[in-house]
Amino acid sequence: MSAKTRILVAKPGLDGHDRGAKVVARALRDAGFEVIYTGLHQTPEMIASAAVQEDVDGVGLSIMSGAHNTLFPAVLEALQRRGAPDITVFGGGIVPDEDIVALEARGVGKIFTPGTPLSAIVDWVDGNIRPKSS
Repeated sequence: MSAKTRILVAKPGLDGHDRGAKVVARALRDAGFEVIYTGLHQTPEMIASAAVQEDVDGVGLSIMSGAHNTLFPAVLEALQRRGAPDITVFGGGIVPDEDIVALEARGVGKIFTPGTPLSAIVDWVDGNIRPKSS
């Protein structure tokens, strides 16, 4: 049996809007991925710690607060400090196009904006994140 791709879905910062994160987490689970949802109000350090502890292949962040230019890089740096730069970080939220370009250049795998079909997110994860133990 091949290993399932493990995805951690997290809500960093003080943003309390978690419906989108829960919908994406469920869509990924329904598509056959193993999904861990951390809940609200996670710090970048908490997210990186959980990602390493759970041995995930990818981290999906939902950021609706406007703090994307701080939170995405902070999670990438926290993963790097924990020796896990191979964990792909992706996410979604209200992110202007120019910020998407800059964040993806800094190492974020992909950023999805509101209205992206769930199938597009599932397809991207399926095509871009592989289980470590496959």
